[in-house]
Amino acid sequence: MAQKSIEQTRNSGTDLNIDWINAQQANTSAIERRASSLGARRSVKKHYQTAWLLKAITCIDLTTLSGDDTAERVKRLCDKAKQPVRANIIEALGLDNIAVGAVCVYHDMVETAVERLAGSGIPVAAVSTGFPAGLSPLRLRILEIEESVKAGAREIDIVISRRHVLNQNWQALYDEVQAFRQACGPAHMKAILATGELGSLRNVARASMVAMMAGADFIKTSTGKESVNATLPVSLVMVRAIRNFYEETGQYVGYKPAGGISKAKDALTYLSLIKEELGHPWLNNDMFRFGASSLLGDIERQLEHHVTGAYSATYRHALA
Repeated sequence: MAQKSIEQTRNSGTDLNIDWINAQQANTSAIERRASSLGARRSVKKHYQTAWLLKAITCIDLTTLSGDDTAERVKRLCDKAKQPVRANIIEALGLDNIAVGAVCVYHDMVETAVERLAGSGIPVAAVSTGFPAGLSPLRLRILEIEESVKAGAREIDIVISRRHVLNQNWQALYDEVQAFRQACGPAHMKAILATGELGSLRNVARASMVAMMAGADFIKTSTGKESVNATLPVSLVMVRAIRNFYEETGQYVGYKPAGGISKAKDALTYLSLIKEELGHPWLNNDMFRFGASSLLGDIERQLEHHVTGAYSATYRHALA
């Protein structure tokens, strides 16, 4: 596979291919062995670790998806997105400021986030289509996408109907995701599969393939609201589906693990997975994102340790 940096283009999708979907299998024991080997390896250290952690920050979708979100909270989160690491740490590392990959909010907060991030180049992502359950009427889910794009969202995180996967109704899933993709217009679409509710790794592989066939620009593990969110076995299945799709079509699709990724060492493990399974073209925020909030605080804490030699209290690295 080509090992070069690319600029993401839209996934134009393909026709639905049932034979290709049914050919997707998952050897659970082999997948679990491979996944367990990733976390068991010695981590990168010192300057290399710092470089990888800085890369991880640029791939974070800094997220707030709470029922008590307020405009002021979202504004503070946007300010953190623009300067995710304290200035004294960045200066000690001899770097210019860096920024996160995006800020992810509910539709009601899109305009607030867009206004606060104006001029920063950081896109706003909106969760949509009846997030997190995805059970509202289809016309309303499509309208929600259109309204978020109109409000300024440049990325839309949609949720699929899990019942289509559980019933193996691939045509219905394809038609749904394709309709969402059309509604997104110029905005990039991330398809959330809610993998913890799909029943098996084989279903994860097949749902991943259908979503990509229907035009998803990213496939994403979870809403963060399920009882089981991103895991390494699920991630391995999804990134291999991405590789398979690329090898068959030549089209790039991004990957976003979300939910439960809160430690810097977890970020390093996921970046290693992407490097080994997909290669350098995916090691940038055009093609890879973390759906996370608390992850940034732990990474900043590790960077301060690298600079000072001491760990600071967690409260010194608040998000908002």
